Amino acid sequence: MSISIAGAGWVTPLGSSISEVWESLCRGDEATAEPICDPVGAKPYLVYRGPENALTNLPRHARLRRASAISRFSAAAGLSALDHARSTSHKIDMQRVALVFAIANGGVIYTKRFYHDIVTTGAQSASPLLFPETVFNAPASHLAALLGIEGASYTLVGDGAVGLVAIKMAENLLAEDDIDFCLVVAAEEADWLLCDAYHKWRLLRAAPPIEPFAHPPRGAILSEGAGAVLVGRNGAVRIEAAHAGKYFSSRKHAAAALTKVARDLGSDDASVVIGSANGTFIDALERNAVGTTEIYSAKPALGESVGASALWQVIVATQFLATKQLPPLLHAPTRERAKIIADRVVVLSCGLNQQVAGLRLSI
Repeated sequence: MSISIAGAGWVTPLGSSISEVWESLCRGDEATAEPICDPVGAKPYLVYRGPENALTNLPRHARLRRASAISRFSAAAGLSALDHARSTSHKIDMQRVALVFAIANGGVIYTKRFYHDIVTTGAQSASPLLFPETVFNAPASHLAALLGIEGASYTLVGDGAVGLVAIKMAENLLAEDDIDFCLVVAAEEADWLLCDAYHKWRLLRAAPPIEPFAHPPRGAILSEGAGAVLVGRNGAVRIEAAHAGKYFSSRKHAAAALTKVARDLGSDDASVVIGSANGTFIDALERNAVGTTEIYSAKPALGESVGASALWQVIVATQFLATKQLPPLLHAPTRERAKIIADRVVVLSCGLNQQVAGLRLSI
């Protein structure tokens, strides 16, 4: 079955308008890091925050008044994707739209905050409004209520590759006759707990920049925001193949998994690979997996957004196909760029928690 991307929207540290963020990437802009701290730990970390103005025009809804930042980011990105699709003459019946929400760390973040409230102020003082956000599928519930989606709604929990797995799930859902579109949304919030964990795992660097393909790898900077793509049977960008990917138990197995996914998707025949290089061990594995094919990552500019990152990659890929332009790869070793023909692109994502997935897109 042929499926396509009918609309897209995102919230990134560089803004939320697709055209404006794309222009920033093409200029070589990068996000500004801000410190984040927590009463539990005295050590501050630097993160790339989502823009506050991206949330100012959200519709008034009871769910959003008490929703997490992840849910609000998701709402902004999802609504933008729907508006984008409608602007290109797609008629959308929300009763025939399914929702797949992808997330990595949201429930952990809010569980920590809820528990901290109990420890510091007592059980009777802990906010009952915060407790629902400890459930991983809370953002999907908020988003479905906001958009009026009464049909299928799913939440996938994974790592940086989970957004691509969600698109594969959307492909399966669209095989049903009662669904015209599937809205795939992924989001992440920067939190001190995540920074501390990534620091202990030696995956985080103290300060920007993120330097992809550096030897040795120096680590990533975490960021926050959301991405959304509306997947349907018609659209400007065709999804030629959605690879559910593989899981790996070691870096050696990760190398084999990446190479297998890249080969299955025909990366040798693609104009470019939009990769997930983020200044960690992933970079060398991706470079080896795609061989001489041009590889680009937006993470030096936007940061490592974990759950949201794969959908950001997909949107970068659609913009590359639409504009025939590839932004500069920031802070990377100098490498001669071959002439790029923007007709087919592979998106390859390797998460930090044992997941690999990919897509092949064309126009």
